[in-house]
Amino acid sequence: MSTIFGEIRQLGYVVEDIEAAMAHWSAELGVGPWFYNPKVPIEDYRYDGKPYEVHNSVALANSGFIQVELIETRNDAPSMYRDFQAAGNLGLQHVAYWTQSFDADLARAEKAGFEVKMSGCVGANGRFVYFSKEAHPGTVIELSEVMGPKGRMFDLIREASTGWDGSEPVRPFPDLSRI
Repeated sequence: MSTIFGEIRQLGYVVEDIEAAMAHWSAELGVGPWFYNPKVPIEDYRYDGKPYEVHNSVALANSGFIQVELIETRNDAPSMYRDFQAAGNLGLQHVAYWTQSFDADLARAEKAGFEVKMSGCVGANGRFVYFSKEAHPGTVIELSEVMGPKGRMFDLIREASTGWDGSEPVRPFPDLSRI
C-alpha cells in the first residue's frame, strides 16, 4: 500500500470500553495524552452509499509518528466498525494513510481496484473513506484528508505527546470550529 499512499499514519482499534482502553494505553503502554470525543461530529456519513446518523466515541493519541485511534460504537447505524465486531473481532480494525491530495489519491486507489465502503467528513477539509478491500482478514484501509481543522488537530495531538509526562491523560477534543 505504501506505493499508493505513502506511510501509514494511524492505527485504528475498535474497543468495547473506550474509557478502559484509554486507561490501559496510558498506564501500561505510556501512550497519551488522549484527546477524547464522546460523539464525533461526522458530516455526510455514508455506508454502502446510503446516509446514516452514526454515534461513535473516539480517542486519539500519538506514539511518536503514529497516531493511535480508539473507537467505540454507540448506536446501531451500519459501519465497518460494527461489521468488525459482528465478525467477532476487537483490536486493529484499520490502518490509515493521510493525504493533502484527497481527490487524486482516492482516484488512484479506485483505479487500483479499491472500492469505497464507508465515508464521511470531520470538519472542513476532513474527508475520509474506508475501502472494502481488506489488507488482511478484518483490517481495512482508510484514506484520511488532513487539511484544515482536522489537520491542525492532528498536529496538536502529536505535539502534546512529545515529552508527555503522564499528566492529564484524557483531554477533550479541541473545538474544530476554533482551530
